[in-house]
Amino acid sequence: MPHIAITLAAASADQGPGATLRLVLLVSIVGAVLLAWFLLRGYRNNDDND
Repeated sequence: MPHIAITLAAASADQGPGATLRLVLLVSIVGAVLLAWFLLRGYRNNDDND
């Protein structure tokens, strides 16, 4: 995953920590949504799991 390190370095190069924090927050939110989807999909009731 070298492209993530390059993106973080490029984001924090000129604008200070704001862009990096925004990027980390965005990745965290997307990760939380994907984790919630992965965990909650097992609780679906399709009526064929008798």
